[in-house]
Amino acid sequence: MSRIYEALQKAESERKVERTEREPRPEERPETEHAPASVVVEYERPLSQVSDSADDLRVEEDRFETSGGLNLRAVKRCAWTPSIQRLPSLLERGPAVEQFRSLRSRVFEARDIKPIKSILVSSGLPQEGKSFVSANLAVSLARHKNSKVLLIDGDMRRYTLHELLGAESHPGLADYLSGKASLEDVMQRPSENTNFPDIERQVLSNLTFIPGGNGGDKAADLSGNSRFADLLRIAAPHFDWIIVDSSPVIPVSDGVNLARSCDGVLLVARSGVTKYTVAQRAAAELRAANVLGFVLNAVHEDLGAGSYYNYNADKE
Repeated sequence: MSRIYEALQKAESERKVERTEREPRPEERPETEHAPASVVVEYERPLSQVSDSADDLRVEEDRFETSGGLNLRAVKRCAWTPSIQRLPSLLERGPAVEQFRSLRSRVFEARDIKPIKSILVSSGLPQEGKSFVSANLAVSLARHKNSKVLLIDGDMRRYTLHELLGAESHPGLADYLSGKASLEDVMQRPSENTNFPDIERQVLSNLTFIPGGNGGDKAADLSGNSRFADLLRIAAPHFDWIIVDSSPVIPVSDGVNLARSCDGVLLVARSGVTKYTVAQRAAAELRAANVLGFVLNAVHEDLGAGSYYNYNADKE
């Protein structure tokens, strides 16, 4: 019995030794069995703390103005001397102001039906008032709730919008489309140090302008350049409206080429001058575009209704 007991004790002692040798000591455990390494988690700022100071707001503004490949802070500011005679929509009230308000309302109605941001303004033939309508529509839109408007002179053969604004004519759209200048280089905004009346300064501060540059005989090729569609795509997030003045569509193809990249087209006809067949042909040239309608320009005012324009409507 005692021998059996001793044998059992010896066997148990040997098993303990074997278990001890087989089980690694805590300090000898493989590195992979150590406690999991801590993971560095980037601190995520609560939304409630974002933009709660002036510095934060400035950072947010910088992010907005530099996103999408366009740095609006790099756009130069120039001294503009707008012509009130050719930009009557800058006035606080008057017949022209009311007419362009009406046109603006029609544009808003069209946008309710289909999303519209970029509008090309053209005509069948020269001298029908497309540049006048383009510039004043842009100003009227900029007056409405401080909307941000980009006005582009797309007539690279006879560019005149810079004369209405009293702005520089170069560099312009032709330089951008030919790859000679960046988008920031061809854009311009009015100088902050101006002597304009408050209402004019406020409206013009909402405008950014791209002059025509000098496309010359290459204007047709430049207007078909895919860089124009890129321009609209890059600029779109930064503006509420983009108005493009173009050359007339019957004598040259520039306007038709540019219209393919725009959301809508307004055609201008001059009262007592534009023939019906010309208007028909202009619309036919743009059959591939979204023609929003015609604007009848240079209509003689009915003096009997003149007093109504002085009605003191609410300011925008």
